[in-house]
Amino acid sequence: MKILVKLVIAASAVASFSAFAQQQDIKASTPNSAYVQDGRGVVATDPFGLCWRTGYWTPADAVPGCDAPLVKEAAPAPAPAPAPVVTPAPAPKPVAPVVTSEKVTFAASALFDFDKAVLKPEGKKQLDDMAAKLKEINLEVVVAVGHTDSVGTDAYNQKLSVRRAEAVKAYLITKGIEANRVYTEGKGKKQPVADNKTAEGRAKNRRVEIEVVGTHTVTK
Repeated sequence: MKILVKLVIAASAVASFSAFAQQQDIKASTPNSAYVQDGRGVVATDPFGLCWRTGYWTPADAVPGCDAPLVKEAAPAPAPAPAPVVTPAPAPKPVAPVVTSEKVTFAASALFDFDKAVLKPEGKKQLDDMAAKLKEINLEVVVAVGHTDSVGTDAYNQKLSVRRAEAVKAYLITKGIEANRVYTEGKGKKQPVADNKTAEGRAKNRRVEIEVVGTHTVTK
């Protein structure tokens, strides 16, 4: 009986020594390895897929696949913040030019002496004021139309009305108005605005009408 006990103890000692020697061989091939590895340096697993830890293992050595609960997966990188949306400022609305159309009537006696087509000093002053206003707009056209009363022949009055309109144009050109913007016309006694039977009516019919067309921008 004593001999049998000794053989069992000896066999147990041999197995322990063999396991110890095997562990020492693993440590010798892979110093301080936290997991048992095969000859290729690959972590060995049992038939259930579990890894074998060595005496060097610590929680800091945990790796995915062996100690999943101890391994913290890297948090996904935060998504880049969306670029701020820049709303372009609305384009200013274009300011539409305002069309100007104006007709001014001058009494012929204010511009000329009787039966003459030469401008008087007082007439020039009135045209000076008009020329200054024309420079404040984008001028398109100026039309000067001469008229007479019914005294005299149609041919004579027609020529007189044209000469007076041409005199107005020539003076406006000297004040900086472009010649190609000024047009003249004579109506003679064809378009009266009052009764030619009275002196007062005839005075109203002797006239020069100046019509101005242009544009200007209104500032709001």
